[in-house]
Parts: sequence; structure tokens; C-alpha cells
Amino acid sequence: EINILTVEDPVEFGIDGVGQVHVKEDIGLTFSSALRSFLRQDPEIVMVGEIRDQETISIAIKAALTGHLVLSTLHTNDAVGTITRLIDMGVEPYMITSALSCVVAQRLSRKTCEYCKEIDKDINEGQLITAGFPVDQVSRINLFHGAGCTKCNNTGYKGRKGIYEVLEVTDNIKQGVLNNLTTPELLKVAQEQDGFLTMQDQGRGMMIDGSITFEEYMRILAPH
Repeated sequence: EINILTVEDPVEFGIDGVGQVHVKEDIGLTFSSALRSFLRQDPEIVMVGEIRDQETISIAIKAALTGHLVLSTLHTNDAVGTITRLIDMGVEPYMITSALSCVVAQRLSRKTCEYCKEIDKDINEGQLITAGFPVDQVSRINLFHGAGCTKCNNTGYKGRKGIYEVLEVTDNIKQGVLNNLTTPELLKVAQEQDGFLTMQDQGRGMMIDGSITFEEYMRILAPH
């Protein structure tokens, strides 16, 4: 039997077989204090709802280094930016390369209504280039939008779709971290040496298959 413990703020869903703790800062029950207590209970898997401070990340890193699978969330712009964020929070690069296995970044997009989806004839080649499509391909690309219908209350959107990027902390990434590469430099290593696909890459594919519109892509994934 696997011992799984979580600390959340708040606990939104009860999960059978999982020990879940609700943060109550007014009585001193914080992410860090709960995590410290967890490690005395010999868990195999620990989930920390959010890394908010240096104390919590320090305990989480030490837990990962001592054989626990630690899952958590952190506010960053993308997966590669997580490494820079951890360094900014005081984690030494050698600790990151030893403790971090994988980073998943996500955005949530409105999904194009399947009932009224049609080719968007208002999108021009300049806009496609702005979205990151190769110049030599834009003349052959068609994007889609929802015209509006009763199924989507004439909004053109129905449902939501996740857009993800998954950064595996490979030997190439570890070496880059130890060499103090910048975020753009680490991204280049991930793309050129490990075949990493960004959320923008995924989003462009979703525009082509009609899952999301150009407007949604630019709203949530446009370059900063």
C-alpha cells in the first residue's frame, strides 16, 4: 500500500486512500509545517498544493532528495522558467539537477464550437507570421473560428481545452543549469537537443486542426 499525503489550500476534492490536509494559517498550519510533519510519517508520495516561500521549497527539495516523489505547483510563465524561479527562490543549481525530474506547464483555452466551426477568412498572412508560423507555409494554412449557433449561445466557443508543455529534466538540461545558462539558453537546449515542444508549438497545431481560434491563441499564448 502506497502512503500518499497532500496539503492543499483548500482541499477541493476528497480522494479515497489519500491523506489530505487543509491549510489553516491562523493556527500555524502552513504548507511548510504540514510538509515537515508529513516527512515523519514515511510517505512515498507527497503533494504540496503550492510553493509560496523559501521554507516550503527547501523542505520539498530535501524530501525529493531523500527518495520521496514530491508534486507541487509554482507560478511561472512556462516550464523552463520554473528553473529560473527556483534559483530566484534560493535553491542551488546542483540541488535542482538532483531533485527535479519533470515540469509541466499549462494554459486553459476556450474550445472552438464544433457545431458551427468554419474557416476564418479574416486571418491574413501577417497574422499567421505573428503567431509563429513559418513564412514559407502561411499561404497554405487555413485557421478556423466558430460562426456562432444555438449550441454555443452564439459565442463561437464551447468547452475548454488544455494546452501543455512537458519539460523533462534531461542530462542536457542538468548540464545547462550547472553552467548557469539563462532561461532563453535553456529553452534553446531543450528544443534543439531534446525535441522540447512549447505551449506555442502545441497551440499552433491546435489552431490548424480547428480546436482553438487565432484570437484565443494570441490571448493566452502570444509572445511577451
